[in-house]
Amino acid sequence: MTSRPELFRPPLTYPPMLYGEMLARPALLHPEREAVVFNDTSLTFRELEGCVNAFASALRGLGIARGDRVALFMTNRPEYLISFFALARLGAVATPMNPSYREREVSYQLDDAQAVGVIVQGDLAALVHAVRREAPRLKHVITVGPGARAEREGLRFADLVEHAPTTPPPPPGLAWDDLLVLPYSSGTTGLPKGVLLSHKAFVCNNLQFISATRTTAEDRYLVFLPLYHIYGLMLMGGGVHAGARLVLMERFDPVECCRLVESQRITMLFAVPPVLVALLHHPDIGRVDWRSVRHVMIGAAPVPPEIARRFRDVTGVKVVQGYGLTEAGPITHLNPVHDDALLTLDTAGLPVNDTEHRVVDLETGARVLAPGEVGEVCVRGPQLMLGYWNAPDASAAALRGGWLYTGDIGRIDARGYLTITDRKKEMIKYKGFGIAPAELEALLFEHPGVTDVAVIGKPDPEAGEVPKAFVVRKDPALTADSLLGWARGRLAGYKTLHEVEFIDTIPKTASGKILRRVLREQERQRLGLG
Repeated sequence: MTSRPELFRPPLTYPPMLYGEMLARPALLHPEREAVVFNDTSLTFRELEGCVNAFASALRGLGIARGDRVALFMTNRPEYLISFFALARLGAVATPMNPSYREREVSYQLDDAQAVGVIVQGDLAALVHAVRREAPRLKHVITVGPGARAEREGLRFADLVEHAPTTPPPPPGLAWDDLLVLPYSSGTTGLPKGVLLSHKAFVCNNLQFISATRTTAEDRYLVFLPLYHIYGLMLMGGGVHAGARLVLMERFDPVECCRLVESQRITMLFAVPPVLVALLHHPDIGRVDWRSVRHVMIGAAPVPPEIARRFRDVTGVKVVQGYGLTEAGPITHLNPVHDDALLTLDTAGLPVNDTEHRVVDLETGARVLAPGEVGEVCVRGPQLMLGYWNAPDASAAALRGGWLYTGDIGRIDARGYLTITDRKKEMIKYKGFGIAPAELEALLFEHPGVTDVAVIGKPDPEAGEVPKAFVVRKDPALTADSLLGWARGRLAGYKTLHEVEFIDTIPKTASGKILRRVLREQERQRLGLG
């Protein structure tokens, strides 16, 4: 199927270490190197190791143990790394939560994950306390950052770390296949599902990422992608194990991004397509010194080739497209970073080390297609999930014969490069974030004036897609503006509806499934996209 050299991405050796041990190597080899930089805070690897051990000991003193789920509800900050590694060293399970979540989303994940604790940014703690009754297993609320304070039912991160020993906690006796992290991935047929990712999956994928990006201890990552997202977690683990410096931003800002690229001599930038668009719109981008940056890696959504070309023309920095998904830890593909002759702008690249891929027919999923044929993309490798949390049917549908059926549609060319052409799952991709139509539909059905509804992604030149609702209304007096206003603020900001169109009936199959394809095709024709 492929003419690429057999040794292009050779097999790797994966030491059967637990994820918590990923920090031990750089702490031993580079103890005084800067590990994390955030605003005015700087931690060396020795200091990061000490903080992780102290927090692990403090959590152990609270009774948090192997297998317990603990939510991480904060923006990018050093405490995120400390918390994640500390939980890993205890054998506990981190379940990351989006800091833009509102009460209903916070309540759902805390309850569904059966979380016993939450480590929450001070200004988000009120959301947690508002839903305590709906999360009966939740015992511990630990606040971090500005606004953190010891409340009647809470503890301060800083107090716990200050009074705890910095020696490693006793080994928890874990197996490599034990659960490490429980991120939630939005599905199209219901509420978000927890994805079961083991220590093995994360350790292997971090090493695959280090190899594919050719990261060394001399590298400096600029990380504004959220650490609660699987993409951000990959940067965190891979960067730490390689001994690279992680320069954290709480959120993306083009001015601050450009300043840090220069002042920190950043070597790798990680982004989603809207970030490149925002940087290209920044008036001073051509005056920034980009010479230290080897490449920008793009994931989460395909970048238009013209945007990648323009960015390189303006900055001199090449854009490298990759592909992955939460269920694969996440990275499965990346364009070659070391040889421009092998770099493509319109494909997701080649499989990373020890990863196989194939395309199968959409009808049965059993027939492997030839190069160039379009079908469902399947991947196999050591980084795959164990399954979905409390969802055996969904797990069996996604994992078949050792292969992960991604739900993405694409083709593999004769050289082995993968191109993603569509999504079988119908997810809306807004600025790299996945939005489940079913979640927005469930919300709109709560409005007394809505009889029926279907939500699709409307093509948008900057965001990729924006959510649009087609609504059958009970009351002719209901307006689009009033319905949009009612929905605004009830879910995370990135899930905000952008448009409502009233129609007489929602197109459906004989069995009652929404024909979103029909609505999408109508919308594309209306926009002149064919």
